[in-house]
Amino acid sequence: MSRRTPVSVWLAEPVPRLLPGDIACWVLKSSLVPEALAPGWRPGSPAVLDRCVRRSYRLDLMAPGQPCLLWVSGRDRPGVHALGELTSVATEDAGGPVVGVRWTRLAAAVPRADLLADPAARDAEVLRMPAGSNPSWLSPGQYAAVLAHLEPAPAALRRGPHSGGWDDGSS
Repeated sequence: MSRRTPVSVWLAEPVPRLLPGDIACWVLKSSLVPEALAPGWRPGSPAVLDRCVRRSYRLDLMAPGQPCLLWVSGRDRPGVHALGELTSVATEDAGGPVVGVRWTRLAAAVPRADLLADPAARDAEVLRMPAGSNPSWLSPGQYAAVLAHLEPAPAALRRGPHSGGWDDGSS
């Protein structure tokens, strides 16, 4: 009779928990394009929308003012469609936890294919695990790569929280 290693041991190694310094930007996903999320939402204009998130330790790392981006998944124009910043910590509503986000819609989305072709971005969690739950995240290098792919953007999108992370007070 042979002994087998339990599946949970040999299939995957434990994934280390994220620390605040690992995260330059949160990624919040939607299967809907911006005009379906908020009818009348035009490029360059703001929108304040709540996004559903999954209960996990990551919610404790999220705080108002932190940068985030809107990732559209699926077949209809997948990629980055808006930049924003968190306006609230995770709160509970009838459907589960949500975070508030102040978004600015991009004039031109950053296509998924462009990021897959970029060595600095292609290993991002959202690209490796597209069916993963909200929130996902980008490292400082991955976030810089996304920003480098932006069409000429309003100056407000290139400074402030979108310029490469936030100060978590630990330095």
